[in-house]
Amino acid sequence: MYRGILNGVNNVFALFYVIILVRILISWIPKLDTEKQPWYTIIVLADAYLGIFRRIIPPIGGLDWSPVIALIALQIIQGLINGVLGAI
Repeated sequence: MYRGILNGVNNVFALFYVIILVRILISWIPKLDTEKQPWYTIIVLADAYLGIFRRIIPPIGGLDWSPVIALIALQIIQGLINGVLGAI
């Protein structure tokens, strides 16, 4: 039972990793219409999480490092959850 929950949690984290990576790629395409689906949904979902880190970490040298820190934090959170669920 717990193995299924652990797999489900890991799948959610994997999906969120992909959403953040696609959000990063979207920012590199200047002529992409971000008001259309699915881009708008991806941007809203990713920016809700990335906004936390953007308020803390200012751009350095014109580069936004918040996605890197956000992905690292996401990996740490996933590891903690896996550790707790794996111990059960």
